[in-house]
Amino acid sequence: MAHTCVYLLLLAICSVVYSSSPRPSITSPKLSPLSLQQVAGYKAYTYYASAAYCLPTTTLPWACGENCEANPSFIPISSGGDGVYTQYWFVGYDPILSEVIVSHQGTDIDKIMPDLTDIDLVPTQLNRDLFPGVEPPILVHNGFSTTHSRSAPDVLSAVQSAIAKFHANTVTTTGHSLGAAIALLDAVYLPLHIPNITVQYVGYGLPRVGNWAFADYVDAQPISITHINNKEDPVPVLPPVVLGFRHPSGEVHIEDSGEWMTCPGQDNPSRQSAP
Repeated sequence: MAHTCVYLLLLAICSVVYSSSPRPSITSPKLSPLSLQQVAGYKAYTYYASAAYCLPTTTLPWACGENCEANPSFIPISSGGDGVYTQYWFVGYDPILSEVIVSHQGTDIDKIMPDLTDIDLVPTQLNRDLFPGVEPPILVHNGFSTTHSRSAPDVLSAVQSAIAKFHANTVTTTGHSLGAAIALLDAVYLPLHIPNITVQYVGYGLPRVGNWAFADYVDAQPISITHINNKEDPVPVLPPVVLGFRHPSGEVHIEDSGEWMTCPGQDNPSRQSAP
């Protein structure tokens, strides 16, 4: 399958590289390396992101092969999506991490609809029912917003069920590529409907999801954001900043040397993180 190659990369724990800011910027903050222990801390999420490419009929019984076996204690709650109009997704509880996990499938290049979703990049307002109070000038990629809206109610219901069943207070959303974009929107969406939860986001190969106002809004929320970019992967530099799109803070860039570097700020323009 086309996503197999993508996830050999993910199993090494991947994602990508950014470009310069659309607004004038001061000297960018200094990059710093992650420790081996910090890098290892992302391993479980890498497999969860990879597992989202599997059919819901295999993630619900948690029988999707290597990606499921990597997190054997995971307790699935719900799964869905058709992989065409709605990306696959699953929700469950990790008793080792004490976290509810939400994961979304990325782009399957063998199918036309996810590809069309990726290129439907007209900036648009977020759905007011799903994102009450999040108003312009905050704008996001129309394709990402539309596909997120298809799974959002079911994901919310599943997360609420998991929280009630396991008395959890931490939710981590994850995904790769298109799935990373949907998961970022989930990280913003879920706390608007579930009070008093801690939300973490770990995305791989995240494309730019919204404009500078969206990036600023994300940065202002009490959400832990990490988006991991691998070497010269082109996805995270799309859509281009010249169209008004911008990444939130939280980039971790994997260098050609294999070293993981934190890249502070939004769209850090350091030469180490620029294509």
